[in-house]
Amino acid sequence: MDRKNAWNTYTKEQLAELDNINEKYKFCLNAGKTERECVELAVSMAEEAGYRNLKDVMAAGGSLKTGDKVYAVCMNKMIALFRIGEEPVSSGMNILGAHIDSPRIDVKQNPLYENEGLAYLDTHYYGGIKKYQWVAQPLSLHGVIAKKDGTTVKVSVGEDENDPVFVITDLLVHLAQEQMERKASKVIEGEKLDLLIGNRPVDQVIDELTSADAAKAGTEERKAEKAQAKEAIKANVLHILKEKYDMDEEDFLSAELEIVPAGKARDCGFDRSMILSYGQDDRVCAFTSLFAMLDITEAKRTGCCLLVDKEEIGSVGATGMHSKFFENTVAELIALTEGESELKVRRALMNSRMLSSDVSAAYDPMYAEAFEKRSSAFFGSGITFNKFTGSRGKSGSNDANAEYIAALRKAMDDDNVAYQFAELGRVDLGGGGTIAYIMANYGMEVIDSGVAVLNMHAPYEVTSKADVYEAVRGYRTFLRM
Repeated sequence: MDRKNAWNTYTKEQLAELDNINEKYKFCLNAGKTERECVELAVSMAEEAGYRNLKDVMAAGGSLKTGDKVYAVCMNKMIALFRIGEEPVSSGMNILGAHIDSPRIDVKQNPLYENEGLAYLDTHYYGGIKKYQWVAQPLSLHGVIAKKDGTTVKVSVGEDENDPVFVITDLLVHLAQEQMERKASKVIEGEKLDLLIGNRPVDQVIDELTSADAAKAGTEERKAEKAQAKEAIKANVLHILKEKYDMDEEDFLSAELEIVPAGKARDCGFDRSMILSYGQDDRVCAFTSLFAMLDITEAKRTGCCLLVDKEEIGSVGATGMHSKFFENTVAELIALTEGESELKVRRALMNSRMLSSDVSAAYDPMYAEAFEKRSSAFFGSGITFNKFTGSRGKSGSNDANAEYIAALRKAMDDDNVAYQFAELGRVDLGGGGTIAYIMANYGMEVIDSGVAVLNMHAPYEVTSKADVYEAVRGYRTFLRM
């Protein structure tokens, strides 16, 4: 296919819209660095656009009609938004599905320890990462602390310029001869990805020890003081956590704390044509899908924007695409529009069509050997369609139907949306998966469609502003099909 550079096609008005969309996108990247933060942001934007909580509609014994807008949330990590169309829901929906989790490092449940004058949080990485990319750079801590009294405290440290940041240390190059000879997968071991969080002893412990009576030496009380002194830095961290979050050490057991790169999304390049940021896989598709969903004011078919968790680890769990949340929510939707019917729920799912909105690997001329150029996605050439994903022999892939692709091509061409078709690198080299095959199990038409990304799964990823803009335009077109 002939790939055109979308930048060459824009009018002055389109360039202004492109800039507005990308500024809003950068704001969302900064505000949504975890799946919980993304859902909270999506709810705020949806309610501002007139969406109602589906639970409230159900509790009031209401019903839904054409034009009504509702959303449903699962465990604060997954959200589905619906705009009721002119046709019955059972005739099928147009679904934009993306994931809002990103590769990161998670804090373990018994994480806090002190070692030779330094305090650390023990960690376990989440998703596919190159571990060596996460060391020696500023990191922030996001998440929640759930307490036994039922309260939940939000945590976000490292994003404000007045906040402290954290770091995972690396071995200095002067002593790294043996380290540098290891395979890249072994340069940094998973158990060495612990977060450095403190070095100062708690003042109270020091004061008590200096004033302690020498006669106590050898007593049980003195032994306890010595033990406390050995972990005075850990004690100081706990003192800070208690002051700031009213948190005890045991509260780590019911905390969800995620370690992500500190800092904001930034324009990239002298020409400001690109965006550099953490988490663009897959939030570049999630937020553009959300923008498109909130933009649509009328459509024949019911539109849906589905933002899910856990894709990076197999779409498992209650908030992953394998869960029954979406199916159950569609059942409630059917009940509020057409009356309870298991058959109509099945029809609604089977008759739907979906864009599995996930990123694609952008062609990188620095690593040209990993790509097959004719079947690669290029920056600035628009939204990317992947007929199939999977690995090697298309293992684990949804493979989109030809007739569905033809209908999408026509819709995109009619609206002058820039698009391209691509695969994920050379056939025998590797591959990846998305949520597409899970939704295809219902018998609906599904294809992967998203934005090309450089540095995928790295702490900082790169996208083209033109592709972000074309994704929003393409997703609007799809919702109107």
